[in-house]
Amino acid sequence: MREICGKLFRIALAIAGLTSLGGCSWVLFDTKGSVGLQERDLIILCIGLMLIVVIPAILLTFFFSWRYRASNHEATYAPEWAHSTKIEIVVWGVPILIIVALAAIVWKSTHELDPYRPLDVPGQPINVQVIATDWKWIFIYPDLGIATVNQLVFPAHRQVAFSITSNSTMGTFFIPQLGGQIYAMAGMRTQLHLMANEEGKYRGMSGNFNGPGFSDMKFVATATTEDEFQRWVAQVRTSPIALDFSAFQKVAKPSQGTGVVHFSQVQPGLFKAVIDQFVNPGAAASIHAALDVGAPSKKKE
Repeated sequence: MREICGKLFRIALAIAGLTSLGGCSWVLFDTKGSVGLQERDLIILCIGLMLIVVIPAILLTFFFSWRYRASNHEATYAPEWAHSTKIEIVVWGVPILIIVALAAIVWKSTHELDPYRPLDVPGQPINVQVIATDWKWIFIYPDLGIATVNQLVFPAHRQVAFSITSNSTMGTFFIPQLGGQIYAMAGMRTQLHLMANEEGKYRGMSGNFNGPGFSDMKFVATATTEDEFQRWVAQVRTSPIALDFSAFQKVAKPSQGTGVVHFSQVQPGLFKAVIDQFVNPGAAASIHAALDVGAPSKKKE
């Protein structure tokens, strides 16, 4: 009776586990970016190669249990059997071949999917500087002189070159449907290159727990047409707020559930100043003073 109850309990746990998967999102397999497509295909290929060993092993487990059950007296009984060269070749040879294949694939894809490597696509990229703070994202468009909080907009079918850092704890910059994930670390600059293959809104997030506001550290990445992107840039430029280092320090203070904010002007060199304050804290004052010389004048609110 105890064994039956134990089996029923394990079955119930398995059913509950499968039921809970109903809320899972297969967003990584519903990719809308060129990098994401390559990563999806790589995942599927690696899983398929590993299943070459896993599936036969599972099937043979059931086969042997049935074939050599105690009641089957027709099964071969070989108590002295100890070695088979053919079996050894299969048991060791197939996994070795799969490991070699996986090693070659991973080596090749590691270089092709290097996040620092620009995508091989025509046209000028959109440069975006990303600063992770507690607990929000600040996006600076250095070529356009604008910035936003928790809003990322770029044209579809055009490469986006991200430069990423953090003003506080470490996080990870991640847009699952476009592919790629990379750390945002204070005092360091990491890079990521992505491109959306179609227009749409894609969920962005921090994939690394970094404090109580972690769950609110989200943004929407919107891929638009070129015309819509230019209209959005014009809209941001109507904001009465400018982003200099002093304003940045206020924005970067810990907060949760922060909404979208637009900045019509950005102090030149702000992204570098955020990094330099951790690299050489003693020089922070001189850096800020130098930036203030070329800072854009703030619009009156």
